[in-house]
Order: sequence, then structure tokens, then C-alpha cells
Amino acid sequence: MPIHIICPGCKKRYTVSEKFAGQKGPCPNCKTVLTIPAKEDEVVIHAPEDALPKDSKGRSVLQPILREETKFSLPWLLGILGAILVAIIGALLARGLTASIPWVVGGLGAIILAPPLVWAGYSFLQSSELEPYRGQELWIRVGACAAAYVAIWGAYVWIGWMWEVKTLEVWQMVVAATLAMLAGGFAAFASLDLEYLVGIVHYGLYLIVSAMLAYLANLKVF
Repeated sequence: MPIHIICPGCKKRYTVSEKFAGQKGPCPNCKTVLTIPAKEDEVVIHAPEDALPKDSKGRSVLQPILREETKFSLPWLLGILGAILVAIIGALLARGLTASIPWVVGGLGAIILAPPLVWAGYSFLQSSELEPYRGQELWIRVGACAAAYVAIWGAYVWIGWMWEVKTLEVWQMVVAATLAMLAGGFAAFASLDLEYLVGIVHYGLYLIVSAMLAYLANLKVF
């Protein structure tokens, strides 16, 4: 380890090898005799003992929890597209029932669609900076969010029935859609921890798909 010295005559700083420790020599600049200090005993700082529990071989029994990344894979995409295709076929087949029991068909469709669409939207909209929900906790939150989405459709239909609204003007549709998006975004924010604007996008996915299927099923929801 090199030794640092300062000449008492010219105040210049020098670095010499530790092999010259304890020796004397002239300063290269002013020729003042320099005494190189002897090498002192080094102070070694040891790392603290690992206090974590160990097995019989001295290895730690506590392993770090690795964060698992969730990525939207091709099988998920194909599964979602297949489910949407089945839903479209179901909506076309239900056109004959909408004349006799329209709101039963619409209500069942809204309920059946909500959980898979909520789960699909969460799978690729959730923040990569946060640990995603999994297992039972995920499905409880998906169920809560899906119930809120269905309730928004129910509130829309109920208000139209109470006020005996037959058709909506364009501005009325814009107002209704805006209120629904705000409420849906809050539901996604509260149940799935999505950012509020991302929650609005999440609800928009459900709204667009369910509205499209309602149109194909000939439900007069607008």
C-alpha cells in the first residue's frame, strides 16, 4: 500500500512505495531530508456476521423473493380473440330472443362478458412497476370490478326506463358515455390499483365490446 508524505521544506506531496517505510532520503525538489514514516499496523474492518438463519452447511435458509414479470403473451391474445368471436356468434343467435325478453338477454350478456374482459384488460394495462395481483386476490378484485361495470350498465338502463327515454340525442349519448367512463375509471382504480386514466381506458374496453354485442343482438340500448 503506498505511503503519502509531505516535504516540511517545500510542502510538496509525494507518494512512495511501502518498501521504503522507515527510511530517509532527500526531497527531489528542495533536498530537505525526508523521513518516510514506518508502516503502521493496518486496521481491518470485518463485515458483520450474517444473522440470518442457516442450515447445517452454513447456507442461508431465507431466499430473496424474485419479482415475476407478467407479459401479455400470444396464447392470451388468441384466447381473448376466440372468446370475443364466441360472444359475437352468441349475440347474433340471441337476436331472436331480444323481441320477447330483451333486458334478460342484455343483462346476462353484460354479466357474462364483464369478468373475462376485466381480467384481459388488467393483464396488459397493469403497471409493470407494481407486483401484479394473482390467484384468489386477483379474482376477488376482478369480480368486484366486473360487478361495478355491470352496475353502470344497469344504472343507465334504469334511468332510461324511469324517464321513459325512447331515443337519445347525440349530446345525451356523449353525456351518458362521459359519466359512465368516469365511474368505470374509478371502479378500476379502486379495485385493481390502475391509474385513474388507465382505469378509464380499461372500462372503455368493456364498454365498447359490450355495446357492440348489444347492437349485434338488436338490443335498443341507445
